[in-house]
Amino acid sequence: SYKVGGGPVTVNASLSNVTVLGFGNTKVVFNSVDPKTYDFFTKLNLPRLRIDGNYDLLGRILVIPLKGKGTCWFDAKNLEINVKSDVIMEKHDGFNFFNVTKVHVKFSIGGLKLHMYNLFDGIKALEDSTNAYLNANWRPVAESLSPILSKTIEDIMIDILRKVFDNIPANFFLGDLEL
Repeated sequence: SYKVGGGPVTVNASLSNVTVLGFGNTKVVFNSVDPKTYDFFTKLNLPRLRIDGNYDLLGRILVIPLKGKGTCWFDAKNLEINVKSDVIMEKHDGFNFFNVTKVHVKFSIGGLKLHMYNLFDGIKALEDSTNAYLNANWRPVAESLSPILSKTIEDIMIDILRKVFDNIPANFFLGDLEL
């Protein structure tokens, strides 16, 4: 659950049972490793990211009061994502491995389409007009949903990085490690 407040946005929202599509087309634009801490800094580009899930929302975006609970989808395009991965070195079976302990994400979006079903207890006309308004004003909506989207991306990134780093020794990534 995330609370965002201030200005035109006050939102208490959560996402659950999330499915994400689009990470397979990720392009790594830049990657560097701090030689002392082993923390990674990576810039990624995703042409498209689709998130489907269940939402629970109470708040206000722009002039629209929002209340609903149900299914939703978010379809973002042209994402530029900066990822800082906090890493510690661990030794297993005579090899050193990177252990990603936390991931911090900052991102920008080139476009966003969304739909939230069952807004206002399923009053269809109000739901449709609200979704249309939110899509027409996607930039402030994306800002208001940034904590939810950041958390979703962070969860995905840490899962991917752990799967990679838990199975491949650190010196396969960096040949000149001084351990």
